[in-house]
Amino acid sequence: MIDKDTLEVWNHHLQDEADAAYLYRILGRLEKNENKSKIYIQLAVVEDKHKDVWLDLFSKNNINKKSPAPSSRAKFFGWIANKFGTGLLSKMMLREEGLEVKSYLGLYKSSNSKQTKDIALQLAKDSAEHSDKLTTLLDSEGESWHQTESGGMLRNVIYGFNDGLTANFGLIAGVIGANVQPHIILLTGISGMFADALSMASSGYLAAKSQNEVYEYEKRMEADEIRFMPELEAEELSLIYQAKGMTETDAKNLADDIMKDPELALKESVREELGISENDSTPFREAWITGLATAIGALIPVAPFFFLEGVVAIWTSFIISMIAHFLVGAARSAFTGRSIFRSGFDMFIVGMGIAVVGYFIGELISKYF
Repeated sequence: MIDKDTLEVWNHHLQDEADAAYLYRILGRLEKNENKSKIYIQLAVVEDKHKDVWLDLFSKNNINKKSPAPSSRAKFFGWIANKFGTGLLSKMMLREEGLEVKSYLGLYKSSNSKQTKDIALQLAKDSAEHSDKLTTLLDSEGESWHQTESGGMLRNVIYGFNDGLTANFGLIAGVIGANVQPHIILLTGISGMFADALSMASSGYLAAKSQNEVYEYEKRMEADEIRFMPELEAEELSLIYQAKGMTETDAKNLADDIMKDPELALKESVREELGISENDSTPFREAWITGLATAIGALIPVAPFFFLEGVVAIWTSFIISMIAHFLVGAARSAFTGRSIFRSGFDMFIVGMGIAVVGYFIGELISKYF
């Protein structure tokens, strides 16, 4: 008898494979480069085979399971690709393949079932191969399951917007609870918007600066290793190339040739050994993107008070803020991997909780202080 947790894991991976096949076919259909399009279609076919592997596992355990339809999350990102191009979807699929490598390796280590372990190991290898192909297609570098890149501009926009919305919504709820004059609500909201935007902008600046410093530190360490231990570095590169399918002789010859050029050797070592690529963002770019997104999010709960008054302004602010919480939660599913509705609903509840807590704190302060 298969326990509930195991069935949940099997269902999760089955749905992931069905979604991947669906999205790869969309990429294949939209991609204008014929060779790239063929690769996407090939990846979709392999994902179909992965889906069949899980369905076969269900069947072998006397569980009647049908092939699942694409999830609402997959349909959403398919719609985005159709409307706005394949950029976001292709990068998301690279990230998803990286997550699958980690997930399947974790399943291989933790599972007590030989059937599950065998499947997990094979699919981890396939996902790693898919990741390599996508890395080549996207002109990216490193291995996607090791990369620590934060998600780029879109991620900064979503999380900055979320922070501004949530913080200022709670602040305005607090002053509403304190039963202050309308102009105080407006003044508080505007002040909170600027304060939060500046705070997030400085955080984005410092985070990007720290990331660049980490990259440079790792790069210097790798340069020293190449300088003082070239034989060891050549051997490490050779082993990496062998792990990717090259013969021992070809891998050794390639590594030896690369080590003859110190700059090329450094670039290759950073990419292959550390699994990171040079960060092309600047601290100032991260600062203004994050700060602006935060300001826009913070403006939402205060905007009605520019045009409306009293109860109408309060309820309008509450309604549009709650809708915005749901939408930003749904958008965050691009990075969390959760379903759009569940992620949106969670943020809706968070927004509701912040409004209630902020309101009662404001009311208590106005009564006793």
